[in-house]
Amino acid sequence: MTAAVNDPVKRQVAAHWNRRAARFDEDFGHSIRTAAERAAWDRILDLVVVARGPFDALDVGCGTGFLALELAARGHRVSGIDFAPAMIAAARRKAAAYGLSVRFEEADAEALPFPAACFDLVVCRHLLWTLPHPQAAIAEWIRVLRPGGRLAVIDGKADPAAAAALPQENAHNSPEYRAVGDRLPFLGGRPREEIERLFAAHGLVAVGSDPLCDLVAAQQARMIAEGIAPRPRQRYLVWGEVAR
Repeated sequence: MTAAVNDPVKRQVAAHWNRRAARFDEDFGHSIRTAAERAAWDRILDLVVVARGPFDALDVGCGTGFLALELAARGHRVSGIDFAPAMIAAARRKAAAYGLSVRFEEADAEALPFPAACFDLVVCRHLLWTLPHPQAAIAEWIRVLRPGGRLAVIDGKADPAAAAALPQENAHNSPEYRAVGDRLPFLGGRPREEIERLFAAHGLVAVGSDPLCDLVAAQQARMIAEGIAPRPRQRYLVWGEVAR
């Protein structure tokens, strides 16, 4: 964690998520509250998880543990890393409350504390846009995958200007991200097709994607039901595998 602690950009990013950890699960995309959201996430996880039997999975930038806990509930051996201590503390509390065994630890998504070829699945959600070196991070995630292992990224394309204009606080209009946004090359996200090309350029095979239309629709319906003005959101899942 020394590099992350010494990096001023990463310090700002960690400070933001530490500050927001207590209410992180209230945001859309960080929780499941409706039957339509549950159905969408079950389908997404079926796309992510193609190997049979329990396997070793890593949730990078795990936040409060959403994906890690979903995978653990399905019987897999899961680790989750995040460099915001408050997020890790919340994830550990949730795992204990649900009776699930997940190894959560503080670590930098761009410099994983794991040996090469030790996971069958590396997954992340809404993370690439927060990283100062996203391409280096992808190479690092591939490094820890076994031959035949899969990298799966759930992300999206946003409009930073529209997000910054929202009345409620979000990352883009926060003081922390305003201070470092020009040093985050994927700020606002990238199109799904660009991430597919990026995976292929890093040597992954069987690259594919899904636009997650069902998840977007479920979240829009929930916004309306909760009296929140819906806003356009693009979400997608991109996956690729390490050649055997």
